[in-house]
Amino acid sequence: MLSKLLIANRGEIAVRVIRTAKAIGYRTVAVYSEADANALHVHEADEAVCLGPAQVTASYLNADAILEAARKTGADCIHPGYGFLSENAGFANACKSAGLVFVGPPSDAIELMGSKRRSKIAMQEAGVPVVPGYEGNNASDEELIAAAADIGYPLMIKASAGGGGRGMRLVKEESGLADNIKRARSEAKQAFGDDELILEKAVIEPRHVEIQVFADCHGNAVYLGERDCSVQRRHQKVVEEAPSPFVTPELRAAMGEAAVKAALACGYEGAGTVEFLVDKDRNFYFLEMNTRLQVEHPVTELITGQDLVAWQLAVAEGRPLPLAQDEIELNGHAIEVRLYAEDPANNFTPQTGPLLVFQPAEGDGVRFDTGVRSGDTITPHYDPMLAKVIAWGENRDDARRRLIRALEDTVVFGVTTNRYFLSRIIADESFGAGEATTAFLQQSFSRDPSLQPRRPGLRELTLAASVLDHGLSGQTAWSNAPATMTPIKLDIGEESVELLVRRTGNQLALTVEDNNYELIVESLQDGRLCIIDNGVRQSCQYHRDGDFLYFQASGESWVVRDVTHHPAAGANGAGSGRIQASMDGAIIDVLVEPGQAVRQGEALVILEAMKMEHPVRADRDGIVGQVLANTGDQVKRSQLLVEITAEESAKQEAGA
Repeated sequence: MLSKLLIANRGEIAVRVIRTAKAIGYRTVAVYSEADANALHVHEADEAVCLGPAQVTASYLNADAILEAARKTGADCIHPGYGFLSENAGFANACKSAGLVFVGPPSDAIELMGSKRRSKIAMQEAGVPVVPGYEGNNASDEELIAAAADIGYPLMIKASAGGGGRGMRLVKEESGLADNIKRARSEAKQAFGDDELILEKAVIEPRHVEIQVFADCHGNAVYLGERDCSVQRRHQKVVEEAPSPFVTPELRAAMGEAAVKAALACGYEGAGTVEFLVDKDRNFYFLEMNTRLQVEHPVTELITGQDLVAWQLAVAEGRPLPLAQDEIELNGHAIEVRLYAEDPANNFTPQTGPLLVFQPAEGDGVRFDTGVRSGDTITPHYDPMLAKVIAWGENRDDARRRLIRALEDTVVFGVTTNRYFLSRIIADESFGAGEATTAFLQQSFSRDPSLQPRRPGLRELTLAASVLDHGLSGQTAWSNAPATMTPIKLDIGEESVELLVRRTGNQLALTVEDNNYELIVESLQDGRLCIIDNGVRQSCQYHRDGDFLYFQASGESWVVRDVTHHPAAGANGAGSGRIQASMDGAIIDVLVEPGQAVRQGEALVILEAMKMEHPVRADRDGIVGQVLANTGDQVKRSQLLVEITAEESAKQEAGA
């Protein structure tokens, strides 16, 4: 019998594992970096040990420090969560050598399935369908280029040790092959420390469907239905649901049996996920096996009624699986989205900063898995996922409706998120019809205006004015005071708006130039504004942080800055040509040199941060002056990288 579990992870998955472990009687130990000293998972655990500085190599990837934390606290087992060391065969072996139970599969299975090349060969031998391609021992550039000619285009380049879309490139024609091999190797080396690549024939607009498998040490293995993860951006999952709207009972059985065959072929134990690509004719092909608990496991839990972490711990203790295959039933439908601190209007750039307010929605059939709270800070050190939002319903439309409502009612102030974008995806007609493939977001949302934040209209400006109207903001109720006129000036992005607010008792009128809007303010307190608009009582949430006002109504949110009493200022630097790093990260490529002419929007530098490449682009047309970035540099957010001079100025200087 195991009794004390150390969770070698952070964030929402650490919190989620801790809660199940405590519920079934385990003592729990959290580990944390210096940046996570006040994190939610630290407070949830019975004990916690600091591993070291914020950098993952010095903390969450520091196997020796984690094992020492287990020794120091008397833990007898380690749950790796997902990411970090969860699929590290060396770490699994180190746990065993230290006398600890690793809550995961044997190291041999991790090592085999961690290689796309070796796992694909093993699946072919086990009779599992695979995508045609090249996975030979010689993975040199020359050999890959030669193999590509035999495979044909389009094809996929994949990092053999990869996952999450990193080290992956779609190549449509031969002319782009050599450069994409170079890029994929560089990204794979950065992300996994291994630049080995394989090639696969591209399956065009497939479904991405995965099977949840479980095996124990007694030779039992089952599958718990499928999850459809087709809605992806840059090969990273955005929406996951179970069951798949595309999978028939016959296909489910065939894929499930193939997934169990894959697990048994590698001597698997514990939770695993076998991922498949499914074409329009419902032919399926092995993609990879993830030897850990998946991010999207909650949708499987909601439709099966099973706690998969509890299953993991039971298997780790040597017990047989809780259910046989014919005892597993699927009930209803569940959908999960990943709520990120990122800016959809700015190429989904990750966001950092204080999380001023975080209020997850509540309700029947709604589940939030999160590792953050109001007052936390989103740092550049780790993945910027705030929460997984999951909704269950008796049918798919019930689940969709609940999820949209949960997203609209969730309040996040302080950092830009993809919350509204996610609700637009779930409400989309093509998604609702179950037609989404891996090409769905590119086809339906790449130029969708919903990615751009909607400018507050007269009604929204009136809501903001209700909070900002000076002399009233701190009061708990509105009184029958004489009519007053208050000028308010707001910055909305790069635009300034001057408002005239007229108040008579609890009636508020707003004038912007010749446009007017009126409403009745019922109450204003504790971050909640209640109004009567055209006879309808409504409310919105708000938060003031210095001059900034964050407010949210009807599922949309805005931020404005009160500059009423600010002195007039000059240009704010937009289009200044002083190109700065958008976040902390590493420079992996510099694409320009002094004297080069560039156009607005052109990529100047490639920045690697949060495991992804981010192009830093020109904000104006001009001539490159100084280039202050070098390949390999570690840079901080707002650090100056490139200076661009306007073409006219450059010509004048040249003439002088």
